[in-house]
Amino acid sequence: MPAIDRRDLDFLLYDVLDTEALCRRPRHADHSRETIAQIIDTAEAVADEHFASHAAKLDANEPTLVNGRVEIIPEVKAALDAFIAAGFMGAHADAEHGGLQLPQIVAQTTAAIFTAANVGTAGYPFLTRAATNVIAKFGTAEQKRLFLEPMLAGRYFGTMALTEPQAGSGLADLRTQAEPAGDGSYRLTGSKIFISAGFHELSENIVHLVLARIKGAPAGTRGISLFIVPRYLVNDDGTLGPHNDIALAGLIHKMGYRGTTSTMLSFGENGGAVGYLIGEANKGLACMFHMMNEMRIGVGLGAAVLGYAGYRIAVDYARTRVQGRPIDNKDPAAPPIAIIGHPDVRRMLLAQKAYAEGGLALCLYGARLHDDSETAETEAERRDAAAMLDFLTPIIKSWPSQWGLAANDLAIQVHGGYGYTREYPVERLYRDNRLNPIHEGTFGIQSIDLLGRKVLGDGGAALARLGAAMDREIGAAETDPELKSHAAALSDARRLVAETTAVLAHAAKAEGAAVALANAAVYLEMLGHVVVAWIWLKQAIAARKLQPAGGDDPFLAGKLAACGYFFRWELPKIGPQAALLQSLDRTTLRMIDASF
Repeated sequence: MPAIDRRDLDFLLYDVLDTEALCRRPRHADHSRETIAQIIDTAEAVADEHFASHAAKLDANEPTLVNGRVEIIPEVKAALDAFIAAGFMGAHADAEHGGLQLPQIVAQTTAAIFTAANVGTAGYPFLTRAATNVIAKFGTAEQKRLFLEPMLAGRYFGTMALTEPQAGSGLADLRTQAEPAGDGSYRLTGSKIFISAGFHELSENIVHLVLARIKGAPAGTRGISLFIVPRYLVNDDGTLGPHNDIALAGLIHKMGYRGTTSTMLSFGENGGAVGYLIGEANKGLACMFHMMNEMRIGVGLGAAVLGYAGYRIAVDYARTRVQGRPIDNKDPAAPPIAIIGHPDVRRMLLAQKAYAEGGLALCLYGARLHDDSETAETEAERRDAAAMLDFLTPIIKSWPSQWGLAANDLAIQVHGGYGYTREYPVERLYRDNRLNPIHEGTFGIQSIDLLGRKVLGDGGAALARLGAAMDREIGAAETDPELKSHAAALSDARRLVAETTAVLAHAAKAEGAAVALANAAVYLEMLGHVVVAWIWLKQAIAARKLQPAGGDDPFLAGKLAACGYFFRWELPKIGPQAALLQSLDRTTLRMIDASF
């Protein structure tokens, strides 16, 4: 059984997000609904045969360090070879570099398919894909020739090396140093930790994108630069040279997501690792954020589809697991029924559906915004799409990370005691998904970015832009008797968000940022639920247009039921959250260390 319902993918791509319109733009003119269908067909086939088939084995046999080499079960290399042979590594890239110039929404759809099948194996190519986008945007022609092209061909893999043991998410405190070597290159010294895919034997080379501080650079984030630091040096003719001065200090053993190596790397133990500046000196964080923001959207997508995979497994289990009798049937001689017949099981499944399908739709909407930011007809349209995507990125990363995980939790609950055992895949999916609220910016960091910088920091312009976008669906739903109550609820939610934001903005000016931002995580939860309610309304409007007169299509009925669930069960949660935020509650600020 595919981890993601293909009809749902087609519904989102064409009926909700109008992917066919992208094929009329010059960059994507070689594509059509037919070619996109073929690409997705291939992704599903490769994911099923080569990725899903070893997901459990990889979880049980995580990478190990043996005599200085990382050993990984052979199925991973075979899967990545199949992925590369099918053309997926560079499918998103420019044709001049051998890419297919796929729309981002299609590239992310294929990423969703592979990630849902086996997140551990999928980590290697998708980290590489993100790194290629940085080099393509900021690299020199020579850097593109020596590093980008082999990465897009699948010969080299890539990483992002940001985190340091003493700094964590505090990039302003990183200590890795870069010193000019006099020949245009630099010598880097320092340590990095939690570097995913940082060491392995799956590719000819590993291209690390490393944040470091050039000797004498300003303190803080203003003095950070970005460097290409390959595992093996590359000669001018493209052949591999000697091993760079990079050492594996150890592997990190994770709760889940075990198949993607997590490494501690040491740069420059023997004189300095050779690195090449990418972009401008002291502006490396801006370059790296190009990759980080893409990875944040990828994290949200991964969280959504891991929740989706668990939901699909739970539905299948509930249909086949026979236990108990209807609540109004007291006859012990009556045959037991499939547990999907029990109302509380249906409640858990419906919640999973609302979280997983809502999260997937949100992430693909983000991918559609990315396409518009690059290829929309006018500069104004491109600018507006980019601004909307920038504003929504903390929600796209964080909302599925919270609620996709909640879907996995419910999938375990549907299985009962079996769900808590390793014989069933839902416990593995939960462990895999637990990383997503943490990496690429924790939930708390994303909430401060959302409220502090993107809501309060621009005078409300971004929030107004979001509200205007919501008004289009509110207006369309108001005329539909099945959806008008949802339109009214979303309109009320919009007003409540605006009122709450105004209170926080006033507090920030009058009493300081700490009072306004102390409960920023609650603000992200609140606004995230409003955004996903809007995304569900988009789906419901599309479903109503497709619903045959007098007919009963179970897929469309399911979309409308999940939308109704979200509006009746989930959206009302924002009321108490708004009240808490408007009260400017200081409980956390007043709590002193000694009292914990």
